[in-house]
Amino acid sequence: MKIATFNINGIKARLPRLKEWLEETRPSVACLQEIKCMDENFPAHEFEAIGYRAIWHGQKSFNGVAILVDEKAGLSGPIEVLRGLPGDNEDEQARYLEADAGGVRIVCIYLPNGNPQPGPKFDYKLAWMERLRTRMNEIWQSETPCAVLGDFNVIPHDDDVWAVKAMEEDALMQPESRDAYARLLGDGWTDAMRTLNPRGGVWTYWDYQAGAWQRDHGFRIDHILLTPELADRLEAVGVDRTHRGREKASDHAPVWVRLRD
Repeated sequence: MKIATFNINGIKARLPRLKEWLEETRPSVACLQEIKCMDENFPAHEFEAIGYRAIWHGQKSFNGVAILVDEKAGLSGPIEVLRGLPGDNEDEQARYLEADAGGVRIVCIYLPNGNPQPGPKFDYKLAWMERLRTRMNEIWQSETPCAVLGDFNVIPHDDDVWAVKAMEEDALMQPESRDAYARLLGDGWTDAMRTLNPRGGVWTYWDYQAGAWQRDHGFRIDHILLTPELADRLEAVGVDRTHRGREKASDHAPVWVRLRD
């Protein structure tokens, strides 16, 4: 079973590249972030035409998440479990979608960026991360095999960025952000990429500015966290970085794990 995450940075603008990636790599489950469209404008028929069923949680111009399941792989789902992260009734941002697919709980997230910091956006980020931890603990307690994946907007370690100094003032690298991420792992979740690449140096994002892609000035903010039931099945993890170099690409590259049956 191959589970992937891809911040596509606008589904309308990236649809050809997204379909290309799906057809070339054929993940069993694909989680998308920053679809940036209203629910009624989500192009579900485009994915059905290539064999994927989808559920989505959209928002005009910003945010938005979706979960796609490969019908050709014979998997059940996606069966929606939860839309929106609990814990704040006034939070209307489309950043969280939870579903069951192929016997696995899939949690697709687009965690707040938090810039500029300090300030209300950074406070929102940290509060969102604490709410996420609460929900992840609920899933943990249910002993449901689960993968939480998406754009976490956290650079966990110094070796997850091309240059520490370049990002040291950014919300993605603040001690509070890193500590909140570390608490998730401390609760028993496994960072799949870190487990199989303990020395770091793996990027998932390259900015559009300053020739970041051409100079390989990237960092790792797209993560896949696994419960022990899935961590025991972890076989491989990777980044489809060549897709970042294609015409009109997202500034993120897809990240995936392969789990033994």
